[in-house]
Amino acid sequence: MDINRIVNLATYAGKIMLESGAEIYRVEETITRISRNYNIQDIDAFVTLNVIIVSASDEYGQTISVIKRVKQRTLNLEKISQVNDISRHIKDKSYTLDEMENKLSRIQHSKPYSTKTLILFSGIAAAFFSPVFGGNLQDFAVSFVIGCTLSILSKTLSFLQANEFFINIICGAVTALIALISVQLKIGSHVSIIIISSIMLLVPGLSITNAIRDTIAGDLISGISRGIEAFLVAIAIAAGTGSIIKLWFALGGIHL
Repeated sequence: MDINRIVNLATYAGKIMLESGAEIYRVEETITRISRNYNIQDIDAFVTLNVIIVSASDEYGQTISVIKRVKQRTLNLEKISQVNDISRHIKDKSYTLDEMENKLSRIQHSKPYSTKTLILFSGIAAAFFSPVFGGNLQDFAVSFVIGCTLSILSKTLSFLQANEFFINIICGAVTALIALISVQLKIGSHVSIIIISSIMLLVPGLSITNAIRDTIAGDLISGISRGIEAFLVAIAIAAGTGSIIKLWFALGGIHL
């Protein structure tokens, strides 16, 4: 039994899940499950938002510790589901270590939806929030344009390696600016509805949910960290949106 290879494989699976936005307890559970399916019973995994630490011992007393640094996190529920499914069927399907490595590598390098698809559905998502908040067809159309714009803008800024706080400030500011201009030009009807519908794309709903789930599961460090992260994102959105609205009013623009 190659304990070094097994532990590194399990840690790799956990890293994929953590980078894809999985809850802490799910990452630890997956690492432990993979290791035990390959007959490593003495296994401990400690995971935070940025670090994975795994220590394991075999029946001969051989011990190995692995530390993985996670620098970037995104949201990809498909990768989480695939890694979770593979870890649960190792014994059923008799996966060898080579097969597991190949499967995890394919998952890690799998391509997300195309940029055009993401832009289109960002616009659709923002647009359909509009009638939920009482908007009309004009608000629907403007929200669609803003949704597409935010997707393009966030991807561009991410490519330029801008931090999330700055990206959300800019996106919030652009949302407010387009909404105000559209109503000024009689293209849109309700500034508040357009802004609320559009910034729903920026609201860190999953981070808030995972913060609560991690806290309830006893992972207090990660739960509090996710909560603070979500709070900072909300502040950034409010700062970007509020500054543009304040400036607009100061320059004598329309009132809500």
